[in-house]
Amino acid sequence: MMYHAAFWPFFLFIPLFWIAVIVVLAIVFGRRRRAWWGYHYGAQTSSAEQTLAQRYANGDIDEQEYRARLEVLRANRPGPRA
Repeated sequence: MMYHAAFWPFFLFIPLFWIAVIVVLAIVFGRRRRAWWGYHYGAQTSSAEQTLAQRYANGDIDEQEYRARLEVLRANRPGPRA
């Protein structure tokens, strides 16, 4: 009887181990997925659009040039490939 009574706390480690494994996998694959989606679907273009909007707000470019450059950026935006 003493053998079983001394061994019982180790049964708590089995579920905790698997919970830790699942959490680590979710963190690793979640970061990879976010990085992949952000890279392939417009993270860079959005940054370029923000830079262009900032230049327009600062008065470095006029409205005509802003709209022309914005149109070029949006036409060349990477998107889902068929």
